Amino acid sequence: MVKEIQLRVNLIEERKENALLYKASQKLGVDKSEISAVKVLRKSIDARKKEIIFNYKVAVYINEQVPEKSDYAFEYKDVSHAKEIHIIGFGPAGMYAALRCIELGYKPIVLERGKNVQDRRRDLKAINQDHIVNEDSNYCFGEGGAGTYSDGKLYTRSLKRGDVRRIFENLVFHGATDQILVDAHPHIGTNKLPKIIENIRKNILKYGGEIHFESKVTNFKIKNNKLLAIQLKDGREMAVNSVILATGHSARDIYELLHKKEIALKAKSFAMGVRVEHPQEIIDEIQYHCSGQRDELLPAAAYSLVHQVKNRGVYSFCMCPGGFIVPAATANGEVVVNGMSPSRRNNRFANSGIVVELDIDKDFKKYEQFGALKGLEFQKDLEKISFFAGGRTQTAPAQRLVDFVDGKLSSDLNDCSYQPGLNSAPIHSLLPKIIGGRLRKGFAAFGQKMHGYYTNEANIIGVESRTSSPVNIPRKETLEHTEIEGLFPCGEGGGYAGGIVSAAMDGERCAEAAIVGF
Repeated sequence: MVKEIQLRVNLIEERKENALLYKASQKLGVDKSEISAVKVLRKSIDARKKEIIFNYKVAVYINEQVPEKSDYAFEYKDVSHAKEIHIIGFGPAGMYAALRCIELGYKPIVLERGKNVQDRRRDLKAINQDHIVNEDSNYCFGEGGAGTYSDGKLYTRSLKRGDVRRIFENLVFHGATDQILVDAHPHIGTNKLPKIIENIRKNILKYGGEIHFESKVTNFKIKNNKLLAIQLKDGREMAVNSVILATGHSARDIYELLHKKEIALKAKSFAMGVRVEHPQEIIDEIQYHCSGQRDELLPAAAYSLVHQVKNRGVYSFCMCPGGFIVPAATANGEVVVNGMSPSRRNNRFANSGIVVELDIDKDFKKYEQFGALKGLEFQKDLEKISFFAGGRTQTAPAQRLVDFVDGKLSSDLNDCSYQPGLNSAPIHSLLPKIIGGRLRKGFAAFGQKMHGYYTNEANIIGVESRTSSPVNIPRKETLEHTEIEGLFPCGEGGGYAGGIVSAAMDGERCAEAAIVGF
């Protein structure tokens, strides 16, 4: 017999061996000897009160053994000589589209503008140390996409878009820790993701798929609204039948190419702001009601904040406990910041994007001449301002938090995890009022919600601009583009996902859609 129950365990009990076994036997009224195993299905921490509680959802096996195999099986077929599906981009959407093609008996031909995970490291070093941006190989472009060198957050609200568990199980199949199947807010870690992505690549190649790195798509050959071929930067041309376009939210050249060809695009709302970084100790003290070092059983504390300012949300985005800030520019002449964490989340800083909702119909009147690309051009302008304010390198403009709210230039800055360095700048006056004014009120409100958060021991760093795509590539219910036959916009680049898991699910759906009609 198997019973699923909820258990609450405090810090003292959590230290005890077999604590869950004792709790389960008490709750079910059975002897401990009758319980074969207690399998954790879900785990979260409730730190809202001074007594910190670990919440567990468990399956209790009474006189019955735990099944050895997962309910999920991934059966890949040899597709060496199968019909071909072309996939542009090898981020989460492209990877999972390729894996799903193989499961369905089709051969994925993947074209990735960047390099593999190993070679990509040199270009990341060049950004951090030499301030040189390789426009095709950086923190956004290359094998695994922007997710490779992020901390691999797997939390998603997109539960109706597909089977979230299947995505998690597939990551475990390719080498991720099975802890992601349990944690309420699972993550893998920037140090662990590259190996998992390498395993996915090897599996795709093993079963007959193709992956072409440093193969940037520069043109589409279209006749009578049918996509016939794709052209590459190196001069190659490939005839195609179905193409999954999974290029991510930073592939601006793709949006510009589609716009130039008068292929339907839509401007969409998105969010922009800054990254804020506190010493992790401050966030731990606030969240865990402690002073000094947190208990060893507790992970680096995270937070989630939201506040309405003038009918717009100001909220935390991609919060990275025990993490660091990285340069996410995709071209020279711009500064963009993002955050990530290693698997242990043991860095001494906590950072988070704090961003403002922007309404594409109300906030971009000065950019209307750009049509569907108006949000994109707005993004570009703020990234250029950030570049000049930082000192015309990848050094980022920064300001102490309270100074930002008070409209005061910081005479000096706190230590920071951002490797290219910081330059004190008046971010309060550099950001447009629709963002800066709301951020200032939002930070003050967050200080009321989290006492100790509003402090000059925190830096804000600009600019956090790549939260999501400012462009939507429209598609029909069949997932095919509304005008171009054979083109399947996919993932974050199409405007249909907002993270690793939702992008992966959309990749699978697009693979299933792309084989229809063969």
